[in-house]
Amino acid sequence: MPATRFWLMKSEPDEFSIDDLVAARPQTTAWFGVRNYQARNFMREMQVGDRALFYHSSCPAPGIAGVVRVSRLAYPDATQFDPASDYYDAQATRESPRWWNVDVELVRKTRFVPIAQMRADPALANMVTLRRGNRLSITPVTAAEWKAVERLTAQPLRP
Repeated sequence: MPATRFWLMKSEPDEFSIDDLVAARPQTTAWFGVRNYQARNFMREMQVGDRALFYHSSCPAPGIAGVVRVSRLAYPDATQFDPASDYYDAQATRESPRWWNVDVELVRKTRFVPIAQMRADPALANMVTLRRGNRLSITPVTAAEWKAVERLTAQPLRP
């Protein structure tokens, strides 16, 4: 059995937040709408059981809000075929889909870790998502970075 791999998956909280996943029944969702080939390829590498940091992006306070587990391998993203969808792709066909998604399930909502706190932690200095110019919605996370983030999410809230 392959070792668990770790990822960071960005979602805009006004579209789908960690609180939306907490409220969902079951606490599972398709991670759809990814329209970057490298991020898509990362999803196609994911295995059931891999863990991911649920990261709120494109908002006033970006940062880590929770942890999810990949619960279904990559499969074609249905939104690419729907002309009414913001994620429609006229070049995609059911015989040759271009875009994929995975299903993720909630592991836990965490203490929110803002991007400034992530940037200040030396253990996260090389984290892909913190690199200048990185805009990928899905990035790999090393085991050492995962442990550092777990430490940050376990810290008590500051008054």
